[in-house]
Amino acid sequence: MTLTVDTLTSWMNNFADKIEVNKQYLSDLDTPIGDGDHGFNMSRGMKAVREKLTTKSVDLQAGFKNIAMALISTVGGASGPLYGTAFLEMAKKSSSTDDLGELLKAALAGIQNRGGAKPGDKTMVDVWSELVPEVKAGTLSKDKIERAVESTKDMVAKKGRASYLGERSKGHVDPGSESSGYLFEALLETEGLL
Repeated sequence: MTLTVDTLTSWMNNFADKIEVNKQYLSDLDTPIGDGDHGFNMSRGMKAVREKLTTKSVDLQAGFKNIAMALISTVGGASGPLYGTAFLEMAKKSSSTDDLGELLKAALAGIQNRGGAKPGDKTMVDVWSELVPEVKAGTLSKDKIERAVESTKDMVAKKGRASYLGERSKGHVDPGSESSGYLFEALLETEGLL
């Protein structure tokens, strides 16, 4: 699974489309356990990413850096730095490989280092840690993405704003996990990637 500048651009445009369509839903998910703005923040960020990608990047590294900078500078809350870190780590790793599984593995490590979350903490790490091995194995599917996202519903949040709610955070899907699900769905739907 080799990533090129063209497939990266298609993937990000697909992701931006999914965020745009679901921005209200993402913010609704965020309302009971966060600030209620995750969808609108991600929408603003992905518009900035789309804008950056209108100028073709010279290579994967530049593409990832452009995406990271757009997200870090426009997405509020924890999501901007976490998603931005994911793409910065992919930028670093892309100097030695264009293998998608390896790039995503580096991104996951970056997210965990940045946010300090681990699987079971009810964060985007839950989805990434489930799905990155599926990408590496070539077995990613829509069902697996949905299950990974849905698994956060019954968890008690241990990181982020939702952690202040303790047991009351149960029964809600983590918004960052939902948007991460869209990222992996967009990946699955991007022709030539998987």
